[in-house]
Amino acid sequence: MVHRYRGGVLSDVRSRLRDMIRKIWIALLISALALPGMAQTGFYKSLSDSALALTKYKVIYDPSYFRIDYPNGDVPAGRGVCTDVVIRAYRKLGIDLQKLVHEDMRRNFDRYPANWGLKKPDPNIDHRRVPNLMVFFSRFGKVLPITDRAEDYIPGDIVCWNLGGGITHIGIVSGIQAKPGGNFKIVHNIGGGQVLEDCLFSYRIIGHYRYGG
Repeated sequence: MVHRYRGGVLSDVRSRLRDMIRKIWIALLISALALPGMAQTGFYKSLSDSALALTKYKVIYDPSYFRIDYPNGDVPAGRGVCTDVVIRAYRKLGIDLQKLVHEDMRRNFDRYPANWGLKKPDPNIDHRRVPNLMVFFSRFGKVLPITDRAEDYIPGDIVCWNLGGGITHIGIVSGIQAKPGGNFKIVHNIGGGQVLEDCLFSYRIIGHYRYGG
């Protein structure tokens, strides 16, 4: 009887221990998912790192029309606009937005904005226009909520803004916070080159996406 009782006690202790360990693991998992820096790993961390690496290069803001190679074409290395930051960051990971946008526009031209009076796709410029990228990311990526909560914007996310006067803008959320517990900074080019700035909520957000190719 004594041995059976001890066995029952040990069995009960083991059961409680397993239950405790399971609860601890669940709590750790929930905590990890609640932290932006931990939740965003893998491809999107690489994307934010890729964007951050672009800030090391001197680039003059230049919205000129360039004839470029296709596919994998790029404007001159020392030139660019906001969309070129996104294009270059993805290209470092083997994703050619020029080709992807062009191919989709060839098949679905009427789904894209007719803001520029074009009658057919142009691989030199289509992917370098914010409204076109917004359509592309909406069609092939994940459309995320637009909020005023910093925790909703995590590394690797794509954010678009309306600057007013019909001017749109785009950037990539980096993995560097503006301050502990605050929002992440943005890698973008709004006129001063490819830079890292705390500007997430500086303009009216009109698009929030996650695209992994």
